[in-house]
This record gives sequence, C-alpha cells and structure tokens, in this order.
Amino acid sequence: MSPTSLFSSVEQGPPIEVFAVNKAFLDDTHPAKVNLSVGAYRTEECKPWVLPVVRDAEKRLAADDSLNHEYLPVLGLESFTQAATSMLLGGSECVAVAEGRAFGIQTLSGTGALRVGAEFLHRQLGYQTFYYSNPTWENHGLLFKNSGFTDARTYRYWNAKTRSIDFDGMYEDFENAPDKSVLILHACAHNPTGCDPTKEQWSKLAQLLKSRPSLFIFFDSAYQGFASGDLERDAYAVRYFAQEGFEFMCSQSFAKNFGLYNERIGNLTLVLRNASQVTPVKSQLTLIVRAMYSTPPNHGARIVSLVLNDPTLYEQWKQCIQTMSSRIKQMRLGLRERLEKLNTPGSWNHITEQIGMFSYTGLNPDQVAHIVSQHHVYLLKSGRINMCGLTTGNLDHVANAIHDAVTKVPS
Repeated sequence: MSPTSLFSSVEQGPPIEVFAVNKAFLDDTHPAKVNLSVGAYRTEECKPWVLPVVRDAEKRLAADDSLNHEYLPVLGLESFTQAATSMLLGGSECVAVAEGRAFGIQTLSGTGALRVGAEFLHRQLGYQTFYYSNPTWENHGLLFKNSGFTDARTYRYWNAKTRSIDFDGMYEDFENAPDKSVLILHACAHNPTGCDPTKEQWSKLAQLLKSRPSLFIFFDSAYQGFASGDLERDAYAVRYFAQEGFEFMCSQSFAKNFGLYNERIGNLTLVLRNASQVTPVKSQLTLIVRAMYSTPPNHGARIVSLVLNDPTLYEQWKQCIQTMSSRIKQMRLGLRERLEKLNTPGSWNHITEQIGMFSYTGLNPDQVAHIVSQHHVYLLKSGRINMCGLTTGNLDHVANAIHDAVTKVPS
C-alpha cells in the first residue's frame, strides 16, 4: 500500500473561463462555428497575423552578428524601456520625461507590469486596498491579491440599462474610497466594455483625485494604438494625468499592438514627483524582479526597440495598427447594421460607440448559452465578444444568432 500523497489536500481550482471557452470551440466540429472569446487579433480569414514590420525586424535581428544571448539587465533592455516610456508619455514634450522623473522597466507583458508594480506598492508603500472596475479584466483581482493586497473592492463602471459608463457611480466610489487605496484605471479601450471616459470626465476625475493625494493611480494600457489607430489619442488619459502633476504607474503591453502575444513583452512606466527618487525606487524594483523572475526575455524587447527607434520601421508599424483598428471598426459597423436590419429588439448603437478589441453586447448568460448551444458561436457568459473574431463571412451568422437569442430568451 502506497503512502498518502503530500498533495492529496490540493483541491481542483476553478477553470479560467476564456481558456475553457476556447477549448470548447476547438473541440466543436461544427463547420459554422465562430470563436469570439480569446482576446487576440484575427485577419479577415480568421487567422493569426504576424505584422509585416515584425517580420522585417526579426530578419534584421537575425542578420546582426553583434547580438548574443547573454542575460539582459534585471530591469530590462534600456533602449526598449526608454522608447516604450516615450511612446506612452509623449517623449520630451512630457515635463516628467524632460525632467528625468519618469522611467520604465521591462516586464513580462502587461500582466508582469501589474504584478511587479502591485508588489512594490504593497511592500514599499504599505498599500492594502485596491479598486478595480465592475466589470474588469479578470486577472486584475488575482494579480493584486497575490501581491499581498488584502482588501479588494470594486468601483461602479458599467450601466447595463444605458450600456455606457456609470460615471456618477464611479466618481462617488472614488470620493468614498478610504485613504491609501490603489485605483486601477484602464487607459483606453476598457476591457471588457470598450467604453472610456470622455476628456471632460477624465478632467473631473483628476480634480477629485487631486483632493485625495493618498489615493494612488495605476493605469493599465494594453491597447495603445491598437484601439483607435492613433497612438496619441489612446494615450490621452495617461498624458493628461502626467501633465496635471500626478505620480502614478502604468502597465504597458505590446501583445496586441505588435501582435507579440507569446513574447510576453511589457513595460512598467513610473512617473514620480522628484527625479532624486528614481534611483532608490529602481533599486527596490530590482530586488522585486530579481526574486520573481531574475531577468526579462530578450527577443520581444529587441523587436519593439528596433521598430520604435527606427523611423522607417516606426512608420510601417503605425500603418499596421491602422490596418488592425480599421478592420475592427468595420466589423463593429457590420454587426450593428445587420442587427438593425433584422429589427433585433433593443438599441445596438453601443456596438459602434465602444472602442477597441471588445464589445460588451448586453447579452445575459442565458442568451449566451443559447447562442453557444444552438449556433456554435462562442463568447464569454458576460456577453463580451472579441470583434476580431468577426469576418464578412460570418457576420450574418453571428447577427442571426444574437437575434435568435434576444427574441427567444428573456433579458
């Protein structure tokens, strides 16, 4: 008789919904199946797209005999972190950059930036409470809890009736947040709703937060350029808060806008009030990274660095993000037009008013289950769909599936 395993007390963890839905799609043999779950760009042929500028950059890197496979510094490839920080904040036009009190460190994509930043805030500044939007990207809560935060709270964001931002609720929740709370804000293309505050609303939030100096802002920027096709527009909120003199962190991901999903290339940008604080802050970040993953990977950083620092490749890349964002906008318009042509109950203007990869359709879990089981269209139970999974070839099928669910399943 074998001894009892030391692992016998380990319980089965809950499935991660987006991966479970994707597996169900892959296992489905129906010829008309559609995958609107995983957040990755797809072409009109529903295929992954390696950006041409990335191919060009990789060829240049492969031909460069001066490169090697030595470890990067703990805080990453400096030519990458400087370029990424500049792209986010606007370069020398940003006072914080010009004064040397803004910097970035290379991380394991945006997820790693959030994780490292959260651990720093907890360990070094003593933060215990964090707020994330309701709804939000499902990993926000897990990342901060695993970083030591003990008090997880949500702020109102989505108004299901108007299918838009509940700004008054958001504002009130920030007003009532206890001192020393971290506020996670989506820089653009809010995941999952696709709804962002207006410039006027960002201004109101900034004025409120100036009166609450112990609240710390942590932006999550996963879609700069990818959301609207305009790097400056998608960075508006972050640049505005920097201009207004705030100290904050911002996680950056290059998964979507460079198509580098599996390279795990990200940047954690910090804006401080005093340049003299940069060196000690970097020293503590170094210790956190050293104990977590030691040093970041090289390949993705080299690609992004080369593209952002080469004027020709940079212009080529901007055309690529225009291509991706334009196709998403076309799919938004196509889906809305078809639903309205079918006279699908309700208003569908929110589909084109939202921005970025995702649309929060307003479908409820029962309607989603109907769409999956009856039409083989796979999406999250929240009703969030990845617009990149739509093509001119499946738009009618998806619109008919939504129409069928809305007319047959109670809202």
